[in-house]
Amino acid sequence: MDTNNNAAAAVAAEAQKPTSVRWLVVVILFLITVINYADRATISLAGPAISKELGMNSVDMGYVLSAFGWAYVACQLPGGWLLDRFGSKKVYAASIFFWSLFTLFQGFVGFLTGFTAIATLFALRFLVGAAESPSFPANSRIVAAWFPASERGTASAIFNSAQYAATVFFAPLMGWLVHTYGWHYVFTVMGVLGILFVLVWQKFIHNPKDHPYINQAEIDYIAKGGALVNMDQVGKNGKTEGPDLKHIKSLLQNRMMVGIYVAQYCINALTFFFITWFPIYLVQARGMTILKAGFAASVPAIFGFTGGVLGGVLSDYLMKRGHSLTVARKVPIVLGMLLSMSMIVCNYVDNPTVVIAFMALSFFGKGLGALGWAVNSDTAPKQIAGLSGGLMNTCGNLSSITTPIAIGYIVNTTGSFNGALVFVGLHAFVAIVSYLFIVGEIKRVEL
Repeated sequence: MDTNNNAAAAVAAEAQKPTSVRWLVVVILFLITVINYADRATISLAGPAISKELGMNSVDMGYVLSAFGWAYVACQLPGGWLLDRFGSKKVYAASIFFWSLFTLFQGFVGFLTGFTAIATLFALRFLVGAAESPSFPANSRIVAAWFPASERGTASAIFNSAQYAATVFFAPLMGWLVHTYGWHYVFTVMGVLGILFVLVWQKFIHNPKDHPYINQAEIDYIAKGGALVNMDQVGKNGKTEGPDLKHIKSLLQNRMMVGIYVAQYCINALTFFFITWFPIYLVQARGMTILKAGFAASVPAIFGFTGGVLGGVLSDYLMKRGHSLTVARKVPIVLGMLLSMSMIVCNYVDNPTVVIAFMALSFFGKGLGALGWAVNSDTAPKQIAGLSGGLMNTCGNLSSITTPIAIGYIVNTTGSFNGALVFVGLHAFVAIVSYLFIVGEIKRVEL
């Protein structure tokens, strides 16, 4: 009898143990964000070969590199609205499929010539940007739905660190593909990979209360910790509650949110230097081959990935040690941006190994301080989490337009990347000023 009772008690205790499905969800977010950033970076690894084949100068390449940003920024608010209206799973699945399809099509631009080829490449990059626009607001939205506040920094850091992992995993592969088979194959391989991942997304991503692998104990745990588990609750019409667009004005009038948006713009400027011009910098300014540049570019990315994960872990550690949310988020951001400014030192050294070392330190700092999406999950009004993320990404990704073009003009005018590194490094300083003197207390905005 006692044996049966003990067995029953053991079963009951096990039944009450929370599952860990939320960490499976964030792994899927990490993997798709790796593909997301790899697709953005295809043009930079293939850039030198494309420029040569199509006869493009630095300004031409700057505009092509910026094409993604024009659409990505323009579609942030519509993308965020779609997420709040129809839910993360459906909108994100469509986003993955179409950005992968347009990436695949870029491999066929080589069949065209002259202005037609350049214009088609610009248009396809523009369409990739439009299709990817809901991705990061959706990531932030899903983390807000699945994670308690005490784990949100780590979860956001994991998916955000995928931007560095993309370079680690795919820069050597793409460099090898360009060197061995030609630049066209980079787009073919990445496009097919993304389309196949839609099947993985459909199987493993669900709303918290609808996920087939979760138990009630985990739902209770994350809800008690502040997870917005009802965010995508479906109504009778099969749609979620739609957002009220007038709330955009309220967000733009909030000093804390404006400070966050300014800082996100500056932090993203660092990102877009590394995923657009950095490989070209290694080839043109440091004399590396495309193959060597692909491998060299992966070294700072490894440090960026490490910093990205550590930033989230440090932030959550500070919270668990009793520090306020404000302190827990700001400390890694400020420290990381200070380290990011070290890239300027590259202007004063000639040894390629030392250059890579300082770029690695800079990228480590950028990763450490890239907690903007954790901050968005902490601050976004629950009624418009997608729209709020879209607004932050709109402001942040204006730098995806300005950074490639500005660097293109700096390099074309001066014949050197020195001014470009100063231009990018100063953005880190402005991000520090914004978080220290504009943002103030970090807290959720109530509508």
